[in-house]
Formats: sequence, structure tokens, C-alpha cells
Amino acid sequence: MSQNLISLTLSSADETALDEALATLERIFAPFITLTPAQARALLKMGDKSEPFCRQTVMVLEQNQGTVPPGFDFSEMKRDLATWNTLQPRLLRLRELLAKGEDTSMALGSDVITAALEGYTLMKLFGKSEGLETLREAMSVRKSIGKAKPKPAA
Repeated sequence: MSQNLISLTLSSADETALDEALATLERIFAPFITLTPAQARALLKMGDKSEPFCRQTVMVLEQNQGTVPPGFDFSEMKRDLATWNTLQPRLLRLRELLAKGEDTSMALGSDVITAALEGYTLMKLFGKSEGLETLREAMSVRKSIGKAKPKPAA
């Protein structure tokens, strides 16, 4: 095999632990929300540049609570910021783990398809025609993906 980007086997204990960790995450994330793309586009977003402004505003409001109108829910604003602070480093870790998992999955898939193509070529070279018809059919499906359909004659 000319390519082996990764050699990985998950033990049954690892699989169980991973499933349990995912179940825990699903339980914790249950009250989280999902925005539609339109909702996400319409929202004001706190980014790197606006974060200091928001933090400074919380400090100023904290120092001047007597001037805050009763209809302004300052307590909710502080809770939202505290929860946001709690989530950010954890979401970063999750994004890094997801990227690592996706890269590993891509590498495993690439190893498999590369080996399958090499194996198919070897079978053709050695004239082992038994079972190749099914492989040829599978390859024709793979090769036809992405090919342009012939244009009808004018």
C-alpha cells in the first residue's frame, strides 16, 4: 500500500467512552438553541472588537445601577456575559476536536480508497477476473460522478 496516513483502531472501551462523552454533551447542549441562517445573519454579533465595549459597559452599568431604568434587565446581561465567558474556551476545544476528528476521518477514507484502487489494479494485472465484474460496475459509478453528460446533437 503506497499510502497510509493513519493507522488507528478504537478499542471497544474507547468506543463506549466516546459514546458516553457524546451522550453527556448532548444532555448538556439540550437547552442550547439552533438559529436559522436568516436569524444568524440578522443578529448583532459580539466579536473581538466589540467584546471590550460590552465588558466596559457592564462595568459602567455595575457602578451606576441607580441610573439603570427598571425595564433594563442588567442581571440577565451579566448572566449572559458570564455564560458566554464559560462557553468560549470550551467551544474552542470542541471545534479543535471536531477538526481533528474530521481530518482523521478524511485520512482514513483516503487510505481506504487509495488501497482499493491499488487492489483493483493488481487484480487486473494478475488476470484475476473472478469478482472483477462487480468491482468494474462499482468503479463505473465512481468514475461517472462529476462527468458532464454528453450534449445532444444539434
